[in-house]
Parts: sequence; structure tokens; C-alpha cells
Amino acid sequence: MSSTLSLLLRHPPIRVSALAIFFFGFTGAATSPYMSLIGIRELGLSDAFYSAITFVAALVNVSASVTAGIVADRLGRFRSSMIAASLFGVAGFGMVYAFPTAPTFVLAALVFLPIFGALNSLIFANIRANAGHMPARELMAVNSAIRAVLSASWVLVPGLVGIALAGAPSMLPAFLLASLACLVCVLLFSFGMGPEGASGSAVPVNHSFLRSLGQIVAAPVLVRLLAIALISSMLHINGTILPLIVTGAAGGAPADVGVIVGIVAFLEIIFILFWGWVEARTSTVFAVGVGAAIYCLYLVFLGLADSRVDVYVLTLISGLGAAAIIAVPISYLQNLISDRAGLGSSLIAVNVFVSGGLSSLLFGVGTGISNYSGTALIGALAGACGVGLLWLLDGPRFSRHRRG
Repeated sequence: MSSTLSLLLRHPPIRVSALAIFFFGFTGAATSPYMSLIGIRELGLSDAFYSAITFVAALVNVSASVTAGIVADRLGRFRSSMIAASLFGVAGFGMVYAFPTAPTFVLAALVFLPIFGALNSLIFANIRANAGHMPARELMAVNSAIRAVLSASWVLVPGLVGIALAGAPSMLPAFLLASLACLVCVLLFSFGMGPEGASGSAVPVNHSFLRSLGQIVAAPVLVRLLAIALISSMLHINGTILPLIVTGAAGGAPADVGVIVGIVAFLEIIFILFWGWVEARTSTVFAVGVGAAIYCLYLVFLGLADSRVDVYVLTLISGLGAAAIIAVPISYLQNLISDRAGLGSSLIAVNVFVSGGLSSLLFGVGTGISNYSGTALIGALAGACGVGLLWLLDGPRFSRHRRG
């Protein structure tokens, strides 16, 4: 862990990226719990309209992430793109706070905030561009550490914001805090990374936009993306059914859900660093495969849980498996288009979108033919299919690596 920390501190652009990813996570952790509350309860949007906004926003986000990656690759640098994305966040969160009306909220949710969300993949692209000289093991360790910093923001910020706004008539000040966090990102990228040409530099790529999209939908990339999306869909499934099982079959209270989620988030920080260590000494395929298999077992046991004690016991397994699924695929996805830091990193956003869509489909099928516990088992089956597909595609390569 100390060696990983020294890697972050030794390279200014990577150090700034670590700070920026924390403040990026701050924005989501501060506002996500209150988005539906503000949109539906305070501004009067209907449930169906809010749901449609969420879906369209996801489409805008993945489109913006891919476009930003392609543009940054063509420029050969990432700082200016990260500043632009951060400014969208400053404006988006700021307008919701300053002008809390339904039209303003919709504009922010559909345009400004999804484009700001592209900053996540841009930060990892910037790290990739700056860490090109690093050995593969060090790059894996850096990616894991950056992802742990992002998780740390989700552990720390919701509670702090909740305490700060306790008793307030509205949660709108959370959007002001998020806007200020975006402004911090602008300042970090503007003044903390040196001259434009010296930060996040890469060899400019002059591929056309359509040719770049063709690299994403190429069969070798697409099938591997599907494998990772099936694995990642388990996280989305769990996010949906965990509260329902805890307050249903397990006989717990809503307060138990928050405690359980907090415990798992804390454990993820520790286990993300552990999986970075495993990945560096085995392979990405091995680490994500084993981690996903552990999470499959967790979902199976969650489906069988009949008391809240069972779910609390499962937090250790959940944190261990989730940490691998959250952190390890970052390097794998980037390596699918290894010569394009921006485009390869945009696959992180593509994976989030595809896995979210798969989880919605699985939830619909599961609740249609079974109950929430049965849906957990179906989610585990989907994850197992993803592990099998991943091993079928790249497992032999890991075996050859081990023999060598």
C-alpha cells in the first residue's frame, strides 16, 4: 500500500487526478441521494417522467464519454477536456441550486450533468496517458488506488452532507456543495498539472469519428465488453434488490439498509487495494474472474437469507467480491483498445450503461417469474455466464502466462 501511495505522490498529474476523482465522487455522493427527492417531491415531476429523464441522461452520458475520449485522443492531451467537463458540472449543479424550477432541473439532468459525468473516464484516460512509462503492475496498482479514492468519497461524503443539512427545509444546498466541488476540479486541472502540453500528453490519433466508433463495436471488443457487463450487472441487481430483501424476507428495517451499504463501501476501499495486489501478481482475467465468482456466491446466499443477521454476515463476502468487480475491469477495458487512452477509457462508461440495461432486464424477468430472492439467483447466474465467457475468451492466455 505504501508503494502505491508513493506512485501517486511521485507523479503530479496522477496526484492531481487522485484529488480530482475524490471531488468528482463528492458531487455524486452529495446529490444522488436527493435527486429524486428534489425532482419529484419539490419540483413536481411525475414518476414516469423522472424515469424517462434518468434513461435519457444515461444515453447522453455514454455518448459524451465516448465523444470526449475520441476528441481527447485526436488532441493528444486531456487537460482541456477535463476542464470543460468540470465546467459543465459547475453550471449544472449550480443552476439547480440557484434556479430550482422543473425546466432548470430537466435541463441540468439531461445535458449538463451527464456531460460532466464523462469526467470519470477522462480522468482514467489521463492517468493512462501519464502512466505509459510505468510497468503494467504499477499501472494496475495506480488504477486500483484511484478507484479506492473514489469509493472513499462515497463513504465519507453522504454522512457529512446529511449532518450539515440536518433540519434544513430543503436539500438543495447539496447541489451548491457539488458545484463548488466541480470548481475545485477546474482549479486542480488548470493550475496543478503544469502546461497543457506537459500534462496528459499522448500521441495524437487522427482516426475519424466513425472509425473510432468502429473500434468499439468490433467483435473482439464487443464480446469482451458483454462479458464484463454481465459481471458488472450483478452490482446493479444487488443495488435494487438488497433493500427489498433486507426489509422483506430478511425482516430488517430501512435503517439496516443504510448501515449495510456503509459497511460494504468501507470494506470495498480495503479490498480494492487487495485486488490490485492480486491482479499485479496473476492477471486481470484471474482477478476479475475470482472476484466475480465470489460475488455470485454472495447473491446466491442473499437470495437464501431469511434474517437480517444473515445479510450482515454477508457484507464481508459482498465487499470482497464487489471490490474486484468495481476496480479490476478498469485495466481490462482500457486494454481492449490499448493504443487509444481516451477511447479505451470511455469503455468504462459504456460498461456502466450496458450493465445497467442488462440489470433492468434481469430484474424485470426475475420479478416476473419469481420473487426478489429468485431475482438474486438469476443475477448470480448472469454473472456466472459473464465469468464463463471471459474465461473462454481470455482464460487460455492467463494459463499460458502462468506456465511461462
